[in-house]
Amino acid sequence: MTSQVAGAADEGWGTSALLGSVLSGLLIGFLLDRWLGTDPWFTIAFVLLGSYSGFRAMWRYAVAVGERQDEERRHARD
Repeated sequence: MTSQVAGAADEGWGTSALLGSVLSGLLIGFLLDRWLGTDPWFTIAFVLLGSYSGFRAMWRYAVAVGERQDEERRHARD
């Protein structure tokens, strides 16, 4: 499974999803904190939420890549 995560990150999709999610959370949290004057609570919360979302997307992509590779190996054996 670790090689699948590394493969997804190597392809760039997983890394960009992770980075985009974290940056989106940072931006949303920062803007909410400025608007509501609650510095830094929304920023922290949304960065954590963005991190979770990015890792989850990367994991799902890695699992899909692994399943596709397993399917290709099964067909190659047949």
